[in-house]
Amino acid sequence: MSTAAVTVDHVSKSFRLYHERNQYLKAAVLRGRRARYEEFWALKDVSFEVPTGATFGIIGSNGSGKSTMLKCLAGILFPERGSVKVNGRLSALLELGAGFHPELTGRENVFLNGAILGLSRKEIQRRLDQIVEFAGLVDFIDTPVKNYSSGMTVRLGFAIAANVDPEVLLIDEVLAVGDASFQRKCAEKIEEFRSSGRTIVLVSHATGQVEQLCEHALWLERGDVRMQGPSIEVVAAYNGASFEAQPSDDPAELGQRWGTQEAQVTSVELLDAAGAPTKLFDTLGPMHVRVNVVAHQPIRDPIVGLRIDTLQGVPLWATNTRHQRHTISVLDGSGAIDVRIPSLALMEGTYCLTVALTDHSESHEYDHWDRRIRFDVRQTDIYDSGVVYMPASVTSDIAKKSVASA
Repeated sequence: MSTAAVTVDHVSKSFRLYHERNQYLKAAVLRGRRARYEEFWALKDVSFEVPTGATFGIIGSNGSGKSTMLKCLAGILFPERGSVKVNGRLSALLELGAGFHPELTGRENVFLNGAILGLSRKEIQRRLDQIVEFAGLVDFIDTPVKNYSSGMTVRLGFAIAANVDPEVLLIDEVLAVGDASFQRKCAEKIEEFRSSGRTIVLVSHATGQVEQLCEHALWLERGDVRMQGPSIEVVAAYNGASFEAQPSDDPAELGQRWGTQEAQVTSVELLDAAGAPTKLFDTLGPMHVRVNVVAHQPIRDPIVGLRIDTLQGVPLWATNTRHQRHTISVLDGSGAIDVRIPSLALMEGTYCLTVALTDHSESHEYDHWDRRIRFDVRQTDIYDSGVVYMPASVTSDIAKKSVASA
């Protein structure tokens, strides 16, 4: 049995919300009392465990208590009730630029942050080149941090936190900052941590990122635990609760649906190579998905996305119009988006297709139709097994050696 790296036991944390303020002692004396306030409970009886070597996600809407929870784990805040226990050296990246002195250079801030994290000057010096290279700041490391962009600041912060050999790493939302190259580098570093048995607690509004990186997740809402369990299930429940589910008049329609309905997915068609409707496709054969949409008011830069899951809900592939470098400048009225897959690399089985229509940030969902339609895939003249098809070739010199030895 693995030992828990993080144990949170019935933790509650409150803050005082002042409705008036005594700025001077004279005001307090004249009023004859302290300024009035009410107690706000940011966390209410929260309990969970993170096994050693696991990647654990915390999701929830703004103000749900996610960052407060991480600050309790980091020892920045102390709960009024309950206890927090962390086993091993902890490194935290909680806020953009947290712990950086703006007047100091990047190099000086590396030494400052390393000292805060418990490293000696010799240890920091040994890791300095690795930190600077990871952050991509070779040309700017001797520039004051106050002149850094937000992306440069978060790159340096993550590079320091990730290269001090932490046994437990806390990350709060910072992976959403930075360009695609940096986010990919962060994901690779997290995967390296996971494979080496490190423990990661990740807070993010990017639920797809939580699904991909985390085995289990916790959903907080107004300080309460709404759900915890496998990340796929928790994220699906959270996304479904973000908006009121939309009832359907058609009993043939599958899955759940939610969104603001400012724009809608009116229907989804699966077509073969000739454009005829079908729900049966061949492994490595073509697949054509047509998503019909309508906007009730002009919407700029909308994004249409697709995702294919197994029947068990495991995501296999996802894309959207932005990933495919297709821009929809304005959606006004009705229209259709065609996604053509020339070679469907799925093995025989039944799969589910999810479609979504969002704004340009991909966070505001006009219409999300989860597991909208099912389709089947059959394989002929392919004898491999599994879920996806991967072309392979085999060569051998065993026969030649056998003939020579004979």
